[in-house]
Amino acid sequence: MTQLLRVQNFNVSSDGIAAGQDQSLERPFGHVDPGKLFAWAGETASWPLRDAPGGSRGIDDLFLRDYSHNIGAEIMGRNKFGPQRGPWPDHQWQGWWGEQPPFHTPVFVMTHHPRPSFTLSDTTFHFLDADPETVLAQARHAADGKDVRLGGGATVIRQFLDADLIDTLHIVVSPLRFGTGVRLWDSPDELLDRYRLETVPSPSGVTHHLYWRK
Repeated sequence: MTQLLRVQNFNVSSDGIAAGQDQSLERPFGHVDPGKLFAWAGETASWPLRDAPGGSRGIDDLFLRDYSHNIGAEIMGRNKFGPQRGPWPDHQWQGWWGEQPPFHTPVFVMTHHPRPSFTLSDTTFHFLDADPETVLAQARHAADGKDVRLGGGATVIRQFLDADLIDTLHIVVSPLRFGTGVRLWDSPDELLDRYRLETVPSPSGVTHHLYWRK
């Protein structure tokens, strides 16, 4: 069975910004307000941080429920794992997610400064200084026949696009403009040389962009 490399529920603004400038411990998305960028997800019944009954059961909820379907490993960049840059001052930082990370699979963090692997709950984090092809090969081995999710950020997704390794992408475009920040693209049409595209507008105001290889 073919193992796919998938981008899922990756959110950008209408001008292609996925995260803001000046990321810090207090502001994981820099100057971008994640509450606005991910508002569509927070309104769904399946939002994992929901602390009250209710929420929508429409198209947004359907995509959110599919997030972990047949995923056996995750790849992410160091900036998604934490705000530190350069050599690790120590190994106390273990990600933004506390003792119960939401991945439930092995996670491969791309970094120029590897550190020992560690496990929280059912998630083991590995740190690799390697090219996308090498990281993907290790993630596929760990995924044990399931697909691999490429979690971002935008810089890492661009690296895998440049290496022509991504099989499918689900990009959620929110009706916001940030002007500056970490940009996934200038236009959704940039990928049409390699991918077919269908767009699905949602009553929440976002548009789901679905790409798969031609």
